[in-house]
Amino acid sequence: MEKFIIKGGNPLKGEITVSGAKNSAVALIPAAIMADSPVVIEGVPEIDDVFALIEILKDFNVDVAFNDHVMRIDPTNMKNIPMPDGKIQSLRASYYFMGALLGKYGEGVVGLPGGCNLGPRPMDLHLKGFEALGAEVSNELGAMHLTTNGKGLTGTEVYLDVVSVGATINIMLAASRAKGTTVIENAAREPEIIDIAMLLNKMGAKIKGVGTSTIRIEGVDTMHGASHQQIPDRIEAGTYIAAAAALGQGITVHNVIAEHIESFLAKLREMGVKMDVNDDSIYIHPNDGQLKVVDIKTAPYPGFATDLQQPITPLLLSATGSGHLEDTIYPKRVKHVPELVRMGANIAENNDQITFSGPNQLTGATVTASDLRAGAGLVIAAMMAEGETELYGAGNILRGYDHIDEKLSALGADIQLVQYDDSTVN
Repeated sequence: MEKFIIKGGNPLKGEITVSGAKNSAVALIPAAIMADSPVVIEGVPEIDDVFALIEILKDFNVDVAFNDHVMRIDPTNMKNIPMPDGKIQSLRASYYFMGALLGKYGEGVVGLPGGCNLGPRPMDLHLKGFEALGAEVSNELGAMHLTTNGKGLTGTEVYLDVVSVGATINIMLAASRAKGTTVIENAAREPEIIDIAMLLNKMGAKIKGVGTSTIRIEGVDTMHGASHQQIPDRIEAGTYIAAAAALGQGITVHNVIAEHIESFLAKLREMGVKMDVNDDSIYIHPNDGQLKVVDIKTAPYPGFATDLQQPITPLLLSATGSGHLEDTIYPKRVKHVPELVRMGANIAENNDQITFSGPNQLTGATVTASDLRAGAGLVIAAMMAEGETELYGAGNILRGYDHIDEKLSALGADIQLVQYDDSTVN
């Protein structure tokens, strides 16, 4: 087991570089198995979710090489075996193997996905799309069995009742190899979806309309290898920008596409954060102590990202005034609140509504990262706090942040990743 030991109060200064997008990588890697020759993906983050996907690929007899953020995936000798085991359950994005296996083989057995516990995140829309394409889906002993009974998939129209990134990508994967044309209406518009479609198109797919609410996919018979540079991680960028705004004495965040986080940057400007936005970097000016509270309500892209709700919370606690946070995507994303209370924050949650007032002087405490983005927020809070914080659940953070401790240490943070025996923890 792993935990972070963080001594707060150190000012941060310097430069930090954002890694490739976690939410792209976890879909690009399953997408690569649809090819019949090697796929090379550049800019892949070194995070636990990626390493979990590599282990799953190896079980499929896919040859994988991963060095210096470049991954080579060779599915030439792939075997479509049932995958109901614990590896699938280690991350949410394992469900992308459903669409990829259906598209390539017309059948597959995939265990129910795991990942962060953010409340109900049903698979209904994914399954609705698969069934509309002609697949039969059943849940047997905790694994999803998908089959077309040898008939293959047929293009169709799919309307998503709720905007869903996962369902949009999964249906797009399966439809890439369906007969005829598929139209996804009310599709999600996130940059990661565009990234996945770019790789699929390089592999021979015919996908149009990504980045809009209507995506058209003309199915193809075969797909081939390709090379692809994935986009930078907008959530990692936002996390480090929030840290820089709270603690920074002048920080440049590199490898940022500002357009991908425009709603986030707009809220920072509203708070009074001063930034210089350049082509692929953002310089955050030193905090002048004059920040003011803003209200935040998450929304599907291009609205304020749910994944940045928790990382921005410590910055809000440092500002003057009272405000509230509402997460319309995952209302149960409130588990960071009691941990921040342990650190002395004036923050509360009632019926999934978060209210707070500040400014707050946080104090080091023993806290736990219940999920990935809550953990990122607690890292920032611990760096802001007086004294030492023990942050358990570091593994949840390492699922999505590439060498976060090393990157923050280079800015001046006092953060250490420590191994411990969980049998000694009550």
